[in-house]
Amino acid sequence: MVKTLEDIMQESNIVDVLRNSKIGMYVYPVVAPEFTNWRSEQNAWRNSVVVYDQSHHMDEVTVEGPDAEAFLSYVGINSFANFGTDVAKHFVPVTPEGHVIGDHIIFRLEENKFVTVGRAPTSNWIMFQAAIGKWNVKVSHDPRSDSRPDGKAIYRTHYRFQIQGPDADKIFEKINGGPVPEVKFFRVADINIGTRKVKALRHGMAGAPGLEIWGPYADKHYIQTTIQQAARDVGVEMHFVGSRAYSTNTLESGWIPSPLPGIYTGGGMMKEYREFLTENSYEAAGSIGGSYVSENIEDYYVNPFELGYGFYIGWKKDDFIGKDALAKLKDAPSNRKKVTFEWNADDVMKVISSSFKPGEKNYKWIDFPQPNYASSSADMVMHGDKMVGMSMFNGYSFNERCMLSLGVVDSSVEVGDVLELVWGEPNGGSGKTSTEPHEQTTIRVRVSPTPYSTEARTSYADSWRTKGN
Repeated sequence: MVKTLEDIMQESNIVDVLRNSKIGMYVYPVVAPEFTNWRSEQNAWRNSVVVYDQSHHMDEVTVEGPDAEAFLSYVGINSFANFGTDVAKHFVPVTPEGHVIGDHIIFRLEENKFVTVGRAPTSNWIMFQAAIGKWNVKVSHDPRSDSRPDGKAIYRTHYRFQIQGPDADKIFEKINGGPVPEVKFFRVADINIGTRKVKALRHGMAGAPGLEIWGPYADKHYIQTTIQQAARDVGVEMHFVGSRAYSTNTLESGWIPSPLPGIYTGGGMMKEYREFLTENSYEAAGSIGGSYVSENIEDYYVNPFELGYGFYIGWKKDDFIGKDALAKLKDAPSNRKKVTFEWNADDVMKVISSSFKPGEKNYKWIDFPQPNYASSSADMVMHGDKMVGMSMFNGYSFNERCMLSLGVVDSSVEVGDVLELVWGEPNGGSGKTSTEPHEQTTIRVRVSPTPYSTEARTSYADSWRTKGN
């Protein structure tokens, strides 16, 4: 008999379960780790043009039917006003208590048909709400590709590529056979790629806006080779981005991709949801890594205001999950704010050099370009003896020549403040297979703006990036 998440939580403290998960490193599947090298790939999204192959690491959930809009409006916090066809939104669901579950990008393909794309927690929540409700909708799920396919052929419903960088427009014009339509941020238009007509979303992930394109997975090879030939024809140095560099692009643009889903507490609907989730679900099998250890799982949760998503909220909607709780949280003094932490280079080198001193203590290894070793990260950020923040996603930017992390801090913390991040796990490390025996140390971090990239702060359309800044 398959256990549920609720069964697991009845047996053990869920913090202990997640901190000692055996799932291993979080994997961006199928796509090669590097096509050239991750430094050049990072540099290319600033200085030439890159292609991200996003075909494999995200779920897709399609919702269609007469009640599709009403259903999704109820499940997510977003306003659906002015949400016409060929428009996308950053879709954020919360629990009845107002805790963030995750996020997806949601596209309105037709009047009564939507597709959402992103990590598993939001997919699972959408499917659960459809299962327990009385909505006239049909929901279909295309889960992300296997993390470790072991040579097995992988197929998806759609390919998905993003092309961006200062030279991207030259490629767009070539593959379209002429200038592409003027597309506003987070709007969708049809463009040509060779003989195929594809959907293109104006989007961006590391500063320079670009286009995200998608279509039937059977066309993937044709689309990819057509893009490559177009780059050669116009003399643009184009880089495909491997999975090592891909996951770091958000450090420059400021999106925290993996907050812990706030679903482990609460009765009623939340208990029913935990009974819906199996022991193999992301929520049950995932991991928490980092120096912050609390017996109370809620201490790892975040709310939309802390992530800069407060202005998404459709307060005028009749009802949506978490509305009453968010109204109480809106101006709560306990709300933290999102920032970027710039890590002190000398302290980073201290950590790295410890691995080259036989017989002496070693600190937790910092892998490059990303030392995340868990599904969700939580490192303590201290001011003296007081914890004033939590670092939640980290990595190295070759463009900025520094280690960065994204997280939240108390409202009293100011940009420019120098704090200390506690690096490594207590008591020699946890039982995660991704964690070697080590000792803790501290790394000085300077509180910096989010987004960290000047171009991302100034060039993006009005969004959570600019609102947060």
